[in-house]
Amino acid sequence: MTQNQLRLGVNIDHVATVRNARGGAYPDPVRAAKLAKEAGADGITAHLREDRRHITDADIDGLMEALSVPLNFEMAATEEMQKIALRHKPHAVCIVPEKREERTTEGGLEVAREENRLAHYIAPLRAAGCRVSIFIAADRKQIEAAHRIGAEVIELHTGAYCDFHAEGKVAERDRELEALREMSAYAHSLGLEVHAGHGLTYETVQPVAAFPEVKELNIGHFLIGEAIFRGLTPAVQEMRRLMDEARG
Repeated sequence: MTQNQLRLGVNIDHVATVRNARGGAYPDPVRAAKLAKEAGADGITAHLREDRRHITDADIDGLMEALSVPLNFEMAATEEMQKIALRHKPHAVCIVPEKREERTTEGGLEVAREENRLAHYIAPLRAAGCRVSIFIAADRKQIEAAHRIGAEVIELHTGAYCDFHAEGKVAERDRELEALREMSAYAHSLGLEVHAGHGLTYETVQPVAAFPEVKELNIGHFLIGEAIFRGLTPAVQEMRRLMDEARG
């Protein structure tokens, strides 16, 4: 990988969603992770939710054992999840907001209101060698708070941008994209590594991928859905192609 190349993290949560809809062991998220890696993914993302609605503890065990690329372990800032992360010591830990009633992660973490708690929470994770990322909105106040608590990485929530695009709200989409652009540059200026993700598709990925400060995109639901129609390997390969084209 060249210095300018953008990393692709593939989130395999919703392979587990399909499996859990019927029970049993198929389809296997670990197999999906291996296929994604072969297709061009630079890492795998998995969100172990408190209610275990998709990824399970056994999936995390399997991923840690099988993967030859980094695992990005998404989790809420709870004592239970901290213990699991400290036991496995994945390459990366991304702290995300989590509510039981939500269908998916609805927004960025409120870091500014919880600076002290989060600073103490992430300290043992960093000491264990995990790269700590904070999932936040493109908001200067949240970026500054993430920097103060000692996070190494922020992941900017691209969901609003993608939703506005899907709804045909061009002015709102462009305004959100500009905020993402400005905050990517600002976070980089503070020394933070910048990632982005949530809701990205073939139609929306290139403007974000073109931001020079962004080092990694994490994409999941769209790719798993697209895999139904074209297969997981071609789905990931096409995303990889679009990202590389935007960066090139």
